[in-house]
Amino acid sequence: MNETPRPRETASGAVAWPPQSRTGRAFAHIPGASGPGLPHRSDGRSPHTPRGARFPGPPGRPGTSPPVPGRPAVVLSLCAVLFAFLTWQLVARGPLRRLDERLGVRPHDGAGLPHPLAEFFSDLGNTSVAVPVLAVSAAVTWWVRRGTGRVAWWPALTALFAILVVPALVLPLKEIFDRPGQPSAEGLGYYPSGHTATATVAYGVALLLLLAGPVPPHRRDVRRALTATWLLLVVCVSYGLVRQGYHWPLDVAASWCLGGAVLQVVAVVLVRTRVRVRERPRTQAPDDATRRQERRADEPEPGDVA
Repeated sequence: MNETPRPRETASGAVAWPPQSRTGRAFAHIPGASGPGLPHRSDGRSPHTPRGARFPGPPGRPGTSPPVPGRPAVVLSLCAVLFAFLTWQLVARGPLRRLDERLGVRPHDGAGLPHPLAEFFSDLGNTSVAVPVLAVSAAVTWWVRRGTGRVAWWPALTALFAILVVPALVLPLKEIFDRPGQPSAEGLGYYPSGHTATATVAYGVALLLLLAGPVPPHRRDVRRALTATWLLLVVCVSYGLVRQGYHWPLDVAASWCLGGAVLQVVAVVLVRTRVRVRERPRTQAPDDATRRQERRADEPEPGDVA
């Protein structure tokens, strides 16, 4: 029969006990454990391993260890697929283009917002209006971040990069497809809409900068209000462009896809920068108590003979 092992005395008088399970060591391997246990360090510090120094994010998002394609990849892929589908319908003269041309002429029948108000909405997509709003948002973010130890100039550089990407994407596409505008418009090159892309990216980057800096995460009401304002601005600009006969609805929808892709890249850059700054090690100067302890350790004891 198996007997329970009993403690045995050694030559030094110490009692040898059987191995005991200790809470906190290898806690992740205990059956039924919901998550990882405590680090195997007696002082509570993080282990000196690459994995122990990481800050994994939510599953499927940047920061997850190991890296997996998460929400940014899904959003970028969705924007690319939608833009490719709209472009295919435009070039092939598919049913979506025929529907687009019917819907584009209908706002001129008299139904809808008054033309002065629609013209005002369409002007919100001008660079002379959208870029100053983005500049003010970048300046506010810089002013808030400069006293927190973060990289204060990075938001302004990100905003500049995003607004320069818009013409670099839109202008070549206008030349390639060379789509004519509505009957009231003159010339060619209306696909995609530059005003819609400018409004989407400029106001969207301004929103991302505010959410990443001045607006704290716990103010969900403010964050939701700012997001709703951005969506309303983009919709108003898009409607004003179609209402005034400057663009077809398909031109506006294609610019939404381009703007969404640019905003997703900017969001990833801002998140990666914030995590990198948070992970940067900080060296703290020893306090007075630590200095006194070190001084006592260096002083010889009274019983010591030189």
